[in-house]
Amino acid sequence: MARFNARTTRPAPAHSPVRSTGRTLPTHQGGTGAERDARSELYLLAVANFVSQQTFYESGDDRDDRFTTLVRKLAVEDPEWTAGLLGWLRRDAGMRTAAIVGAAEYVKARLDAGATEGPSNRRVVDSVLLRADEPGEMLGYWTSVYGRTVPKPVKRGVADAVARLYTAKSLLKYDTATKGFRFGDILNLVHATPDPAKPWQGALFQYALDRRHNPHTAEPPAADRTLTAHRALMELPVAERRAVLEAPGGAARLAEAGMTWEALAGWLQGPMDAAAWEAVIPSMGPMALVRNLRNFDQAGVCDEVAAQVAARISDPEAVASSRQFPFRYLAAYQHAPSLRWSYPLEQALGHSLGNVPALPGRTLVLVDRSGSMWSRLSDRSELNRADAAAIFGTAVAMRAADADLVEYGTTHAPVPYAEGESVLKVLGRFGNLGGTDTVGAVRAHYRGHDRVLIVTDEQAQFSHYGDPTEQVPAHIPVYTWNLAGYRAGHAPSGAPGRHAFGGLTDAAFRMVSLLERGRNADWPWE
Repeated sequence: MARFNARTTRPAPAHSPVRSTGRTLPTHQGGTGAERDARSELYLLAVANFVSQQTFYESGDDRDDRFTTLVRKLAVEDPEWTAGLLGWLRRDAGMRTAAIVGAAEYVKARLDAGATEGPSNRRVVDSVLLRADEPGEMLGYWTSVYGRTVPKPVKRGVADAVARLYTAKSLLKYDTATKGFRFGDILNLVHATPDPAKPWQGALFQYALDRRHNPHTAEPPAADRTLTAHRALMELPVAERRAVLEAPGGAARLAEAGMTWEALAGWLQGPMDAAAWEAVIPSMGPMALVRNLRNFDQAGVCDEVAAQVAARISDPEAVASSRQFPFRYLAAYQHAPSLRWSYPLEQALGHSLGNVPALPGRTLVLVDRSGSMWSRLSDRSELNRADAAAIFGTAVAMRAADADLVEYGTTHAPVPYAEGESVLKVLGRFGNLGGTDTVGAVRAHYRGHDRVLIVTDEQAQFSHYGDPTEQVPAHIPVYTWNLAGYRAGHAPSGAPGRHAFGGLTDAAFRMVSLLERGRNADWPWE
Protein backbone atom coordinates (compact mmCIF):
# COMPACT_ATOMS: atom_id res chain seq x y z
CA MET A 1 0.00 0.00 0.00
CA ALA A 2 1.09 3.59 -0.51
CA ARG A 3 3.33 5.39 1.96
CA PHE A 4 1.98 8.41 3.81
CA ASN A 5 4.01 11.60 3.45
CA ALA A 6 4.68 12.44 7.07
CA ARG A 7 6.87 15.43 6.24
CA THR A 8 4.01 17.55 4.99
CA THR A 9 1.75 19.27 7.49
CA ARG A 10 -1.68 19.93 6.04
CA PRO A 11 -4.68 21.84 7.39
CA ALA A 12 -7.76 19.81 8.23
CA PRO A 13 -9.56 18.63 5.07
CA ALA A 14 -12.07 21.20 3.85
CA HIS A 15 -15.45 20.84 2.20
CA SER A 16 -16.38 21.76 -1.37
CA PRO A 17 -19.94 22.36 -2.59
CA VAL A 18 -20.42 19.44 -5.04
CA ARG A 19 -22.14 16.77 -2.92
CA SER A 20 -23.27 13.17 -3.35
CA THR A 21 -26.56 11.82 -2.00
CA GLY A 22 -25.15 8.54 -0.65
CA ARG A 23 -27.00 6.54 -3.30
CA THR A 24 -25.24 4.71 -6.11
CA LEU A 25 -25.77 4.75 -9.87
CA PRO A 26 -24.11 2.69 -12.59
CA THR A 27 -21.61 4.55 -14.74
CA HIS A 28 -21.82 4.16 -18.51
CA GLN A 29 -18.88 1.74 -18.24
CA GLY A 30 -20.74 -0.50 -15.80
CA GLY A 31 -18.91 0.69 -12.70
CA THR A 32 -20.52 1.66 -9.42
CA GLY A 33 -20.99 5.40 -9.51
CA ALA A 34 -22.20 7.98 -7.02
CA GLU A 35 -25.44 9.90 -7.41
CA ARG A 36 -25.05 13.64 -6.83
CA ASP A 37 -27.68 15.98 -5.46
CA ALA A 38 -29.62 18.09 -7.95
CA ARG A 39 -27.55 21.25 -7.47
CA SER A 40 -24.27 19.39 -7.97
CA GLU A 41 -25.56 17.51 -11.00
CA LEU A 42 -26.81 20.72 -12.63
CA TYR A 43 -23.58 22.61 -11.92
CA LEU A 44 -21.37 19.90 -13.44
CA LEU A 45 -23.67 19.47 -16.43
CA ALA A 46 -24.04 23.21 -17.03
CA VAL A 47 -20.32 23.98 -17.26
CA ALA A 48 -19.88 21.18 -19.81
CA ASN A 49 -23.12 21.69 -21.74
CA PHE A 50 -22.74 22.98 -25.28
CA VAL A 51 -26.48 22.91 -25.98
CA SER A 52 -27.73 20.34 -28.54
CA GLN A 53 -24.29 18.68 -28.67
CA GLN A 54 -24.03 14.95 -28.13
CA THR A 55 -21.34 13.26 -26.09
CA PHE A 56 -19.99 9.72 -26.24
CA TYR A 57 -22.72 8.32 -23.98
CA GLU A 58 -25.58 10.86 -24.31
CA SER A 59 -27.41 12.33 -27.29
CA GLY A 60 -27.76 16.10 -27.49
CA ASP A 61 -31.51 15.79 -26.83
CA ASP A 62 -30.96 13.66 -23.73
CA ARG A 63 -28.45 16.13 -22.28
CA ASP A 64 -30.71 19.08 -23.06
CA ASP A 65 -33.69 17.34 -21.44
CA ARG A 66 -31.67 16.58 -18.31
CA PHE A 67 -30.43 20.17 -18.17
CA THR A 68 -33.86 21.77 -18.54
CA THR A 69 -35.46 19.32 -16.08
CA LEU A 70 -32.88 20.19 -13.43
CA VAL A 71 -33.20 23.94 -14.05
CA ARG A 72 -36.98 23.83 -13.82
CA LYS A 73 -36.88 21.81 -10.59
CA LEU A 74 -34.36 24.06 -8.87
CA ALA A 75 -35.89 27.32 -10.15
CA VAL A 76 -38.86 26.54 -7.92
CA GLU A 77 -37.09 24.76 -5.05
CA ASP A 78 -33.94 26.92 -4.81
CA PRO A 79 -34.37 30.09 -6.90
CA GLU A 80 -31.52 32.08 -5.31
CA TRP A 81 -28.98 29.37 -6.07
CA THR A 82 -30.30 28.78 -9.59
CA ALA A 83 -30.32 32.46 -10.47
CA GLY A 84 -26.74 32.74 -9.23
CA LEU A 85 -25.67 29.77 -11.33
CA LEU A 86 -27.25 31.13 -14.52
CA GLY A 87 -25.71 34.59 -14.18
CA TRP A 88 -22.29 33.12 -13.43
CA LEU A 89 -22.64 30.60 -16.25
CA ARG A 90 -22.94 33.41 -18.79
CA ARG A 91 -20.73 36.04 -17.15
CA ASP A 92 -17.76 34.01 -15.92
CA ALA A 93 -18.00 30.50 -17.33
CA GLY A 94 -18.62 31.69 -20.90
CA MET A 95 -21.49 29.27 -21.62
CA ARG A 96 -23.74 31.53 -23.69
CA THR A 97 -26.42 29.23 -25.01
CA ALA A 98 -26.77 27.13 -21.86
CA ALA A 99 -27.30 30.30 -19.79
CA ILE A 100 -29.95 31.66 -22.17
CA VAL A 101 -31.83 28.36 -22.32
CA GLY A 102 -31.54 28.02 -18.55
CA ALA A 103 -32.95 31.51 -17.91
CA ALA A 104 -35.91 30.86 -20.20
CA GLU A 105 -36.66 27.58 -18.43
CA TYR A 106 -36.23 29.27 -15.03
CA VAL A 107 -38.97 31.75 -15.93
CA LYS A 108 -41.27 29.11 -17.44
CA ALA A 109 -41.04 26.85 -14.40
CA ARG A 110 -41.72 29.64 -11.95
CA LEU A 111 -44.65 31.00 -13.93
CA ASP A 112 -46.16 27.52 -14.17
CA ALA A 113 -45.71 27.00 -10.42
CA GLY A 114 -46.92 30.48 -9.47
CA ALA A 115 -43.65 31.02 -7.58
CA THR A 116 -42.93 34.56 -6.41
CA GLU A 117 -40.16 34.19 -3.83
CA GLY A 118 -36.53 34.73 -4.83
CA PRO A 119 -34.85 36.69 -7.65
CA SER A 120 -37.29 38.17 -10.14
CA ASN A 121 -37.79 36.49 -13.50
CA ARG A 122 -37.04 39.79 -15.20
CA ARG A 123 -33.68 40.14 -13.44
CA VAL A 124 -32.61 36.59 -14.30
CA VAL A 125 -33.39 37.10 -18.00
CA ASP A 126 -31.44 40.37 -18.06
CA SER A 127 -28.46 38.80 -16.25
CA VAL A 128 -27.72 36.26 -19.01
CA LEU A 129 -27.90 38.68 -21.96
CA LEU A 130 -24.44 40.19 -22.37
CA ARG A 131 -24.10 40.55 -26.16
CA ALA A 132 -26.38 42.49 -28.46
CA ASP A 133 -27.51 39.45 -30.45
CA GLU A 134 -28.59 37.60 -27.30
CA PRO A 135 -31.97 39.33 -26.80
CA GLY A 136 -32.92 37.85 -30.16
CA GLU A 137 -31.58 34.44 -29.14
CA MET A 138 -33.67 34.51 -25.96
CA LEU A 139 -36.82 35.36 -27.91
CA GLY A 140 -35.93 32.82 -30.58
CA TYR A 141 -35.66 30.05 -27.99
CA TRP A 142 -38.85 31.03 -26.20
CA THR A 143 -40.99 31.27 -29.35
CA SER A 144 -39.63 28.05 -30.84
CA VAL A 145 -40.39 26.07 -27.66
CA TYR A 146 -43.39 27.84 -26.11
CA GLY A 147 -45.00 29.77 -28.98
CA ARG A 148 -45.40 33.40 -29.96
CA THR A 149 -46.95 34.54 -26.68
CA VAL A 150 -44.06 35.95 -24.66
CA PRO A 151 -44.76 36.62 -20.95
CA LYS A 152 -44.10 40.03 -19.41
CA PRO A 153 -41.05 39.00 -17.32
CA VAL A 154 -39.25 37.81 -20.46
CA LYS A 155 -40.21 40.95 -22.38
CA ARG A 156 -39.08 43.23 -19.56
CA GLY A 157 -35.82 41.39 -19.00
CA VAL A 158 -35.08 41.56 -22.73
CA ALA A 159 -36.02 45.27 -22.78
CA ASP A 160 -33.57 45.95 -19.96
CA ALA A 161 -30.83 44.20 -21.92
CA VAL A 162 -31.69 46.06 -25.13
CA ALA A 163 -31.25 49.44 -23.42
CA ARG A 164 -27.92 48.26 -22.04
CA LEU A 165 -26.54 46.64 -25.21
CA TYR A 166 -27.83 48.37 -28.34
CA THR A 167 -25.29 50.73 -29.95
CA ALA A 168 -24.54 51.80 -33.50
CA LYS A 169 -21.76 49.24 -33.86
CA SER A 170 -23.83 46.40 -32.42
CA LEU A 171 -26.62 47.30 -34.85
CA LEU A 172 -24.25 47.02 -37.80
CA LYS A 173 -22.74 43.77 -36.54
CA TYR A 174 -25.82 41.85 -35.41
CA ASP A 175 -28.88 43.35 -37.15
CA THR A 176 -28.59 41.27 -40.29
CA ALA A 177 -30.98 39.40 -42.55
CA THR A 178 -29.70 36.04 -41.26
CA LYS A 179 -31.12 36.66 -37.78
CA GLY A 180 -34.51 35.24 -36.83
CA PHE A 181 -35.23 38.35 -34.79
CA ARG A 182 -34.02 41.67 -36.19
CA PHE A 183 -33.44 44.60 -33.82
CA GLY A 184 -36.66 46.19 -35.09
CA ASP A 185 -38.64 43.02 -34.37
CA ILE A 186 -37.34 42.95 -30.81
CA LEU A 187 -38.12 46.63 -30.23
CA ASN A 188 -41.66 46.12 -31.53
CA LEU A 189 -42.19 43.12 -29.29
CA VAL A 190 -40.71 44.29 -25.97
CA HIS A 191 -41.24 48.08 -26.28
CA ALA A 192 -37.82 48.90 -24.84
CA THR A 193 -37.35 52.42 -23.48
CA PRO A 194 -34.10 54.20 -24.38
CA ASP A 195 -31.66 54.58 -21.52
CA PRO A 196 -31.98 58.17 -20.16
CA ALA A 197 -28.18 58.27 -19.81
CA LYS A 198 -27.82 57.66 -23.57
CA PRO A 199 -29.47 60.60 -25.35
CA TRP A 200 -28.56 59.15 -28.75
CA GLN A 201 -30.36 55.84 -28.18
CA GLY A 202 -33.88 56.99 -29.09
CA ALA A 203 -32.76 57.92 -32.60
CA LEU A 204 -30.89 54.61 -32.85
CA PHE A 205 -34.02 52.66 -31.92
CA GLN A 206 -36.04 54.53 -34.55
CA TYR A 207 -33.40 53.80 -37.19
CA ALA A 208 -33.47 50.09 -36.26
CA LEU A 209 -37.26 50.09 -36.75
CA ASP A 210 -36.94 51.92 -40.08
CA ARG A 211 -34.23 49.49 -41.29
CA ARG A 212 -36.60 46.63 -40.58
CA HIS A 213 -39.81 48.02 -41.99
CA ASN A 214 -38.70 50.63 -44.55
CA PRO A 215 -35.17 49.63 -45.54
CA HIS A 216 -35.11 51.61 -48.79
CA THR A 217 -35.95 54.92 -47.15
CA ALA A 218 -34.34 54.48 -43.71
CA GLU A 219 -31.92 57.29 -42.90
CA PRO A 220 -29.27 56.98 -40.17
CA PRO A 221 -29.28 59.64 -37.44
CA ALA A 222 -27.23 62.56 -38.73
CA ALA A 223 -25.44 62.92 -35.39
CA ASP A 224 -24.19 59.33 -35.38
CA ARG A 225 -20.75 59.30 -37.04
CA THR A 226 -20.53 55.51 -37.23
CA LEU A 227 -23.85 55.04 -38.99
CA THR A 228 -23.35 57.96 -41.38
CA ALA A 229 -19.84 56.74 -42.24
CA HIS A 230 -21.27 53.29 -42.89
CA ARG A 231 -23.98 54.71 -45.13
CA ALA A 232 -21.34 56.62 -47.12
CA LEU A 233 -19.39 53.40 -47.73
CA MET A 234 -22.52 51.51 -48.75
CA GLU A 235 -23.40 54.20 -51.28
CA LEU A 236 -20.05 53.95 -53.07
CA PRO A 237 -20.27 52.28 -56.50
CA VAL A 238 -18.96 48.72 -56.36
CA ALA A 239 -16.19 49.54 -58.84
CA GLU A 240 -14.78 52.18 -56.44
CA ARG A 241 -14.87 50.16 -53.23
CA ARG A 242 -11.63 48.21 -53.49
CA ALA A 243 -9.73 51.48 -53.87
CA VAL A 244 -10.80 52.38 -50.32
CA LEU A 245 -8.72 49.48 -48.98
CA GLU A 246 -5.55 50.70 -50.64
CA ALA A 247 -5.97 54.42 -49.98
CA PRO A 248 -4.16 56.09 -47.05
CA GLY A 249 -6.37 55.77 -43.99
CA GLY A 250 -8.42 52.99 -45.56
CA ALA A 251 -8.28 50.79 -42.47
CA ALA A 252 -9.33 53.70 -40.25
CA ARG A 253 -12.23 54.48 -42.57
CA LEU A 254 -13.50 50.90 -42.34
CA ALA A 255 -13.18 50.96 -38.55
CA GLU A 256 -15.00 54.30 -38.25
CA ALA A 257 -17.86 52.86 -40.29
CA GLY A 258 -18.15 49.77 -38.09
CA MET A 259 -17.33 47.48 -41.03
CA THR A 260 -16.86 43.94 -39.74
CA TRP A 261 -14.78 41.30 -41.45
CA GLU A 262 -17.97 39.26 -41.98
CA ALA A 263 -19.57 42.15 -43.90
CA LEU A 264 -16.51 43.22 -45.86
CA ALA A 265 -16.62 40.49 -48.51
CA GLY A 266 -20.25 41.28 -49.28
CA TRP A 267 -19.51 44.98 -49.51
CA LEU A 268 -16.58 44.40 -51.87
CA GLN A 269 -18.55 41.83 -53.88
CA GLY A 270 -15.24 40.15 -54.46
CA PRO A 271 -12.64 37.95 -52.78
CA MET A 272 -11.10 38.58 -49.37
CA ASP A 273 -7.55 38.95 -50.64
CA ALA A 274 -4.51 40.16 -48.69
CA ALA A 275 -5.43 43.84 -49.15
CA ALA A 276 -8.94 43.24 -47.76
CA TRP A 277 -7.71 41.36 -44.71
CA GLU A 278 -4.91 43.84 -44.02
CA ALA A 279 -7.44 46.69 -44.06
CA VAL A 280 -9.89 45.08 -41.65
CA ILE A 281 -7.45 43.28 -39.31
CA PRO A 282 -6.82 46.43 -37.17
CA SER A 283 -10.51 46.56 -36.19
CA MET A 284 -10.93 42.81 -35.52
CA GLY A 285 -11.11 41.45 -31.99
CA PRO A 286 -8.53 38.95 -30.67
CA MET A 287 -10.75 35.87 -31.02
CA ALA A 288 -11.85 36.87 -34.52
CA LEU A 289 -8.14 37.01 -35.36
CA VAL A 290 -7.57 33.55 -33.86
CA ARG A 291 -10.44 32.06 -35.87
CA ASN A 292 -9.12 33.50 -39.15
CA LEU A 293 -5.42 32.61 -39.06
CA ARG A 294 -5.85 30.05 -41.83
CA ASN A 295 -7.65 32.65 -43.97
CA PHE A 296 -4.81 35.13 -43.46
CA ASP A 297 -2.29 32.58 -44.70
CA GLN A 298 -4.39 31.57 -47.67
CA ALA A 299 -4.79 35.21 -48.69
CA GLY A 300 -1.05 35.91 -48.29
CA VAL A 301 -1.19 38.55 -45.56
CA CYS A 302 2.23 40.23 -45.33
CA ASP A 303 4.71 39.50 -42.54
CA GLU A 304 4.39 42.98 -41.01
CA VAL A 305 0.64 42.62 -40.49
CA ALA A 306 1.06 39.01 -39.39
CA ALA A 307 3.46 40.22 -36.69
CA GLN A 308 0.79 42.65 -35.46
CA VAL A 309 -1.74 39.80 -35.35
CA ALA A 310 0.71 37.61 -33.44
CA ALA A 311 1.30 40.35 -30.85
CA ARG A 312 -2.40 40.92 -30.32
CA ILE A 313 -3.49 37.30 -29.96
CA SER A 314 -0.70 36.59 -27.46
CA ASP A 315 -1.20 39.72 -25.36
CA PRO A 316 -1.93 38.64 -21.76
CA GLU A 317 -4.59 41.30 -21.18
CA ALA A 318 -6.37 40.45 -24.44
CA VAL A 319 -6.39 36.76 -23.54
CA ALA A 320 -7.75 37.50 -20.06
CA SER A 321 -10.49 39.82 -21.32
CA SER A 322 -11.60 37.37 -24.02
CA ARG A 323 -12.43 34.74 -21.35
CA GLN A 324 -11.92 32.01 -23.92
CA PHE A 325 -11.47 28.39 -22.94
CA PRO A 326 -7.90 27.11 -23.26
CA PHE A 327 -8.99 24.58 -25.85
CA ARG A 328 -9.91 27.40 -28.28
CA TYR A 329 -6.21 28.19 -28.63
CA LEU A 330 -5.34 24.52 -28.92
CA ALA A 331 -7.85 24.13 -31.76
CA ALA A 332 -6.36 27.13 -33.55
CA TYR A 333 -2.85 25.74 -33.05
CA GLN A 334 -3.87 22.40 -34.54
CA HIS A 335 -5.50 23.94 -37.61
CA ALA A 336 -3.36 26.98 -38.42
CA PRO A 337 -1.17 25.96 -41.39
CA SER A 338 1.71 28.39 -40.87
CA LEU A 339 4.48 28.05 -38.30
CA ARG A 340 4.38 31.81 -37.75
CA TRP A 341 1.32 31.33 -35.54
CA SER A 342 2.69 28.50 -33.42
CA TYR A 343 4.59 30.50 -30.81
CA PRO A 344 1.96 33.25 -30.27
CA LEU A 345 -0.78 30.61 -29.91
CA GLU A 346 1.37 28.71 -27.46
CA GLN A 347 1.82 31.93 -25.47
CA ALA A 348 -1.92 32.62 -25.57
CA LEU A 349 -2.67 29.12 -24.35
CA GLY A 350 -0.22 29.61 -21.50
CA HIS A 351 -1.90 32.90 -20.53
CA SER A 352 -5.34 31.24 -20.60
CA LEU A 353 -4.02 28.68 -18.10
CA GLY A 354 -2.28 31.31 -16.00
CA ASN A 355 -4.65 30.89 -13.06
CA VAL A 356 -4.19 27.14 -12.81
CA PRO A 357 -3.20 26.65 -9.16
CA ALA A 358 0.51 26.29 -8.35
CA LEU A 359 0.41 23.40 -5.89
CA PRO A 360 3.09 22.83 -3.24
CA GLY A 361 4.46 19.45 -2.15
CA ARG A 362 3.93 16.34 -4.28
CA THR A 363 0.98 16.00 -6.65
CA LEU A 364 -0.29 13.04 -8.67
CA VAL A 365 -2.10 14.17 -11.85
CA LEU A 366 -4.11 11.50 -13.67
CA VAL A 367 -5.47 12.27 -17.16
CA ASP A 368 -8.27 10.12 -18.60
CA ARG A 369 -7.46 9.04 -22.17
CA SER A 370 -10.19 6.41 -22.50
CA GLY A 371 -12.34 6.02 -25.60
CA SER A 372 -15.27 8.09 -24.31
CA MET A 373 -12.99 11.10 -23.85
CA TRP A 374 -12.39 11.30 -27.60
CA SER A 375 -15.87 12.62 -28.39
CA ARG A 376 -15.79 16.18 -29.70
CA LEU A 377 -16.55 19.05 -27.37
CA SER A 378 -19.16 20.27 -29.85
CA ASP A 379 -20.28 19.74 -33.43
CA ARG A 380 -18.57 23.02 -34.30
CA SER A 381 -15.17 21.93 -33.03
CA GLU A 382 -12.74 19.18 -33.92
CA LEU A 383 -11.24 19.33 -30.43
CA ASN A 384 -12.03 16.47 -28.06
CA ARG A 385 -12.23 16.10 -24.29
CA ALA A 386 -9.14 13.88 -24.22
CA ASP A 387 -6.91 16.70 -25.49
CA ALA A 388 -8.63 19.32 -23.33
CA ALA A 389 -7.95 17.07 -20.31
CA ALA A 390 -4.34 16.53 -21.33
CA ILE A 391 -3.69 20.25 -21.75
CA PHE A 392 -5.15 21.04 -18.34
CA GLY A 393 -3.48 18.13 -16.57
CA THR A 394 -0.11 19.02 -18.08
CA ALA A 395 -0.49 22.67 -17.04
CA VAL A 396 -1.26 21.62 -13.45
CA ALA A 397 1.72 19.26 -13.38
CA MET A 398 4.13 21.82 -14.81
CA ARG A 399 3.05 24.55 -12.38
CA ALA A 400 3.22 22.25 -9.35
CA ALA A 401 6.31 22.07 -7.18
CA ASP A 402 6.72 18.31 -7.76
CA ALA A 403 4.21 16.38 -9.86
CA ASP A 404 3.84 12.97 -11.47
CA LEU A 405 1.81 13.19 -14.69
CA VAL A 406 0.05 9.95 -15.71
CA GLU A 407 -2.27 9.02 -18.58
CA TYR A 408 -4.68 6.16 -18.14
CA GLY A 409 -7.41 4.11 -19.81
CA THR A 410 -7.34 0.32 -19.88
CA THR A 411 -3.63 0.70 -19.15
CA HIS A 412 -1.67 3.55 -17.57
CA ALA A 413 1.76 5.11 -17.91
CA PRO A 414 3.74 8.16 -16.79
CA VAL A 415 3.95 11.04 -19.26
CA PRO A 416 7.44 12.61 -19.22
CA TYR A 417 7.87 16.36 -19.25
CA ALA A 418 10.61 18.85 -18.48
CA GLU A 419 10.50 22.12 -16.55
CA GLY A 420 9.82 25.01 -18.89
CA GLU A 421 8.84 22.72 -21.77
CA SER A 422 5.98 23.62 -24.10
CA VAL A 423 2.60 22.32 -22.93
CA LEU A 424 1.74 21.64 -26.57
CA LYS A 425 4.89 19.55 -27.04
CA VAL A 426 3.95 17.40 -24.04
CA LEU A 427 0.46 16.89 -25.51
CA GLY A 428 2.01 14.89 -28.35
CA ARG A 429 3.14 12.21 -25.86
CA PHE A 430 -0.37 11.25 -24.80
CA GLY A 431 -2.15 8.31 -26.41
CA ASN A 432 -5.59 6.69 -26.80
CA LEU A 433 -5.83 4.06 -24.07
CA GLY A 434 -9.22 2.35 -24.45
CA GLY A 435 -11.25 1.61 -21.28
CA THR A 436 -11.42 3.52 -17.99
CA ASP A 437 -9.56 1.75 -15.19
CA THR A 438 -9.30 4.76 -12.90
CA VAL A 439 -8.89 2.61 -9.79
CA GLY A 440 -6.00 0.67 -11.33
CA ALA A 441 -4.24 3.91 -12.29
CA VAL A 442 -4.57 5.36 -8.79
CA ARG A 443 -3.38 2.15 -7.13
CA ALA A 444 -0.38 1.86 -9.44
CA HIS A 445 0.83 5.45 -9.19
CA TYR A 446 -0.15 6.83 -5.78
CA ARG A 447 3.01 6.87 -3.69
CA GLY A 448 2.47 9.11 -0.68
CA HIS A 449 1.58 12.21 -2.69
CA ASP A 450 0.12 15.22 -0.90
CA ARG A 451 -2.89 15.30 -3.24
CA VAL A 452 -4.38 13.55 -6.27
CA LEU A 453 -6.01 15.36 -9.20
CA ILE A 454 -8.02 13.35 -11.76
CA VAL A 455 -9.17 14.92 -15.06
CA THR A 456 -11.90 12.69 -16.49
CA ASP A 457 -15.50 12.17 -17.61
CA GLU A 458 -15.90 9.94 -14.51
CA GLN A 459 -17.28 6.94 -16.41
CA ALA A 460 -15.04 4.40 -14.69
CA GLN A 461 -15.35 0.66 -15.12
CA PHE A 462 -16.13 -1.75 -12.29
CA SER A 463 -13.41 -2.53 -9.75
CA HIS A 464 -13.38 -4.99 -6.84
CA TYR A 465 -11.24 -2.48 -4.93
CA GLY A 466 -13.97 0.17 -4.60
CA ASP A 467 -14.03 3.67 -6.04
CA PRO A 468 -10.93 5.64 -7.10
CA THR A 469 -10.85 7.90 -4.05
CA GLU A 470 -10.88 4.93 -1.66
CA GLN A 471 -7.38 4.04 -2.88
CA VAL A 472 -6.02 7.20 -1.25
CA PRO A 473 -5.75 7.82 2.52
CA ALA A 474 -8.72 9.79 3.84
CA HIS A 475 -6.62 12.75 4.94
CA ILE A 476 -5.18 13.23 1.42
CA PRO A 477 -7.38 15.44 -0.79
CA VAL A 478 -8.59 14.09 -4.12
CA TYR A 479 -9.77 16.57 -6.75
CA THR A 480 -11.88 15.22 -9.60
CA TRP A 481 -12.17 17.52 -12.62
CA ASN A 482 -15.27 16.49 -14.60
CA LEU A 483 -15.20 17.48 -18.29
CA ALA A 484 -18.47 15.88 -19.43
CA GLY A 485 -21.18 16.34 -16.79
CA TYR A 486 -22.71 12.86 -16.85
CA ARG A 487 -25.17 12.01 -14.11
CA ALA A 488 -23.07 9.41 -12.25
CA GLY A 489 -19.79 10.39 -10.61
CA HIS A 490 -16.97 7.90 -10.19
CA ALA A 491 -16.89 8.45 -6.40
CA PRO A 492 -18.79 10.25 -3.64
CA SER A 493 -17.95 13.95 -3.27
CA GLY A 494 -18.61 16.61 -0.67
CA ALA A 495 -16.98 14.79 2.25
CA PRO A 496 -13.83 16.41 3.68
CA GLY A 497 -10.99 16.00 1.21
CA ARG A 498 -13.14 14.64 -1.64
CA HIS A 499 -13.88 17.31 -4.20
CA ALA A 500 -15.43 17.49 -7.69
CA PHE A 501 -15.27 20.42 -10.10
CA GLY A 502 -16.53 21.22 -13.56
CA GLY A 503 -15.30 23.62 -16.22
CA LEU A 504 -11.84 25.04 -16.85
CA THR A 505 -12.61 28.43 -15.34
CA ASP A 506 -10.70 30.79 -13.07
CA ALA A 507 -13.44 30.42 -10.45
CA ALA A 508 -12.93 26.66 -10.29
CA PHE A 509 -9.16 27.14 -10.04
CA ARG A 510 -9.67 29.52 -7.12
CA MET A 511 -11.74 26.89 -5.32
CA VAL A 512 -8.72 24.57 -5.27
CA SER A 513 -6.58 27.30 -3.73
CA LEU A 514 -9.18 27.83 -0.97
CA LEU A 515 -9.39 24.12 -0.23
CA GLU A 516 -5.62 23.81 -0.13
CA ARG A 517 -5.58 26.45 2.61
CA GLY A 518 -8.09 24.43 4.62
CA ARG A 519 -10.98 26.77 3.86
CA ASN A 520 -14.37 25.52 2.75
CA ALA A 521 -15.17 26.53 -0.83
CA ASP A 522 -18.59 27.87 -1.79
CA TRP A 523 -20.10 27.80 -5.26
CA PRO A 524 -18.03 29.96 -7.64
CA TRP A 525 -20.59 32.79 -7.72
CA GLU A 526 -21.04 32.99 -3.94
